[in-house]
Order: sequence, then structure tokens, then C-alpha cells
Amino acid sequence: MNVIVFGATGTVGKLAVSELLASGHAVTAFARHPERLGLDHPQLSHHAGDALDAADVSAAVKGQDAVLVVLGAGMSRRSRIRSDGTLNVIRAMQAHGPRRLIVQSTLGARDSWNTLNFWWKRVMFGALLAPVFRDHELQERLVEASGLDWTIVRPGAFTDAATKRPVIEDVPNTARGLDLKIRRADLARFLCRQVADRTYLHRAVGLSS
Repeated sequence: MNVIVFGATGTVGKLAVSELLASGHAVTAFARHPERLGLDHPQLSHHAGDALDAADVSAAVKGQDAVLVVLGAGMSRRSRIRSDGTLNVIRAMQAHGPRRLIVQSTLGARDSWNTLNFWWKRVMFGALLAPVFRDHELQERLVEASGLDWTIVRPGAFTDAATKRPVIEDVPNTARGLDLKIRRADLARFLCRQVADRTYLHRAVGLSS
């Protein structure tokens, strides 16, 4: 398949691009500076652009079969790139025809709120990262209303180290006592799998140890 990755130079995006290439897909890496990806592969194309620019996004989506959104805002807590960028992606997909959309959100969003512990509810998402959390929730609502073949992936907090416990796929909203962590490599592998796997079509699926 032809797959485009929005946010390709982020910590998860880079791994997702590698996983998609290893699975035999033709991949377009979309980012402001896609050359920073640091990968050279015959099936890899770079598309320099801004996810907040609808024209950039539309041009990049044309000709794709599937879209993976792993947009992030770095250290910014006020950016709306997740929701506004995803809306541009949705409109481009509706205009050009690709149906499969996979979007990375966060565990705790909307009906998964009660899977979080006190620290994440009150300190991180309740205060420090409250704008980021609201942007993820808006992003999810836009995806669900898109009419596309979507899957929302809700990971726990990222780590590069092995998690103490195995990762639970499709975390129940009744789950308690989670470590609330996932390795970036495990998340990237799961995101890649969703391109062709329709198990979680029109579902939000949580991932956490």
C-alpha cells in the first residue's frame, strides 16, 4: 500500500516509518523537515509541509491508500496541531478518496478516563498537560465524525525501556492499576499493523502495560 505518515520525524513517527517499510509498504514521510528522518530506502518518499496548511496536506494525501497520523507539538502545551492538523487530513482524504485512517491519541481520552491513576488525572492531564489533553479529545471527535475507515490508538506514556508487565492490547475502560506505559517500538509496530488489519475498525483501542 501507499501509506503517508504525518508527524514522521517524531519519536514514534520515525519508528512507524521503519515498521511500514519493513512490512513492504511504500511510505511518504510528511513533516516540516522530513530529511531529519535520517532514513534512505527505495520505498520511502519525503514530503515537506506543514500539517496546519490545508494545501500542503491535500497535495500530500493525493494518491495515498492509507494515512497514519502521529502528530505532536514537541514541548508546546498550547498547540492545536493534533486537532487542526487531523482535520486537514480528514478533509484531504474526503476530497481525494483514501479511506483508511489511523490516528494516535492518548490513553485517558474520553471514555478511557477511568483507566488513569490519580497522578495522570489530577497532575498531568488535570493541570500540566490539560491543553494537550483537550486537543486529543477534540481530535478524536473529529475522527469519529469523519465517515472514514478510522481507528484511534490510545497509548499509555511512552518509554524506550522494556515495560515491567506485558502490554495489554485493547485495554478495557474498566481496567485499574495499570503501569500506564508502553514502549515506543511496540506502539509503532501496532500502528503499522492497523494499516491492513480491520480488527479495530471504527474503534478506539487502548495500549498499556
